[in-house]
Amino acid sequence: MSGILELLNSPMGKQIISGVSSQTGQSADKTGSLLSMAMPVLMGAMQRNASTPEGASGLLGALSGKHSGGILDNLGGLFEGGVDQSVTNDGAGILGHILGGKQPAVENALSQKSGIDAGSVAQILKVAAPILMGVLGKQASQNNVSDANGLSSLLGGMSGAAQGSKEQSLIESFLDADGDGSILDDVAGMLLSGGGQKKSGLGGLLGGLFGK
Repeated sequence: MSGILELLNSPMGKQIISGVSSQTGQSADKTGSLLSMAMPVLMGAMQRNASTPEGASGLLGALSGKHSGGILDNLGGLFEGGVDQSVTNDGAGILGHILGGKQPAVENALSQKSGIDAGSVAQILKVAAPILMGVLGKQASQNNVSDANGLSSLLGGMSGAAQGSKEQSLIESFLDADGDGSILDDVAGMLLSGGGQKKSGLGGLLGGLFGK
């Protein structure tokens, strides 16, 4: 099972980054960097939601129904002429559900770290959230995930941050951020430095995050 960040480096990931960047007018580099920071945080938020029986059951229902992965079958059509309002409305609902009251703090933090204004960050996340759900839906179907345990291991495997690992605790701290930015400096330090060396671009960000 490939992780969400490996997906961003794949041809499909590049299509997603280019489509999302054209939607907001941000550069593909900045959009890719933002998504590589945002996707693990959204995965972490989903993991946290799925840790309760109600949360797990709600997410399983969404992944087997509306978010079973069909959105990935026509990415070209999704971005052609701008993303449909129904998709961004869906994304807004997903973000509200998984991030709750933390959404503004998470968006502001991502804005600070990516150099993209908070309004565009919010737009990018609204498009990214339904795509992320589609990716999860496809994986859930391929791996016959039908209960909370299966869901938990699917989310853990795809987020790439093992339970109890430094990455996982940083993602959780990110979600606990009160918006003062201090914990985010730790997150950014980790994202931006791979093995003590500063690397540029998406590869450096991903390498820094998962120590590759």
